[in-house]
Amino acid sequence: MGTINLAEKLARFTTHWDPHVVADYNDNDVMVVKFQGEFPFHKHDTTDDFFLVLEGEMVMEFEDRPNQTLRAGEMIVVPQGVVHRPRAEQEVSVLLIEPKGEPNSGDADREPAPKPRI
Repeated sequence: MGTINLAEKLARFTTHWDPHVVADYNDNDVMVVKFQGEFPFHKHDTTDDFFLVLEGEMVMEFEDRPNQTLRAGEMIVVPQGVVHRPRAEQEVSVLLIEPKGEPNSGDADREPAPKPRI
């Protein structure tokens, strides 16, 4: 048990769409990630998707509902089964919470990120 400085963790990598585990919470990974551009549309059949914007601005795009813009300090939970795609014009830093072992790519035709621990 100890304090985790998210800014320090984010400073340790420069890659995009590459979540890094910073803590465990019950059976979940707490991760930080940087991204820019757009991720493929995908869904998670058995779990919700949690996003908290730490720095920057992102858009959560949906297949069947209006897009949502999130800024620093704002969060969104995408319910399981909802097709979505995160997108950012400029680099954004985000905190994610996902069940351990859940591929970040969901059902997209994209290789899941390895989620290293930092």
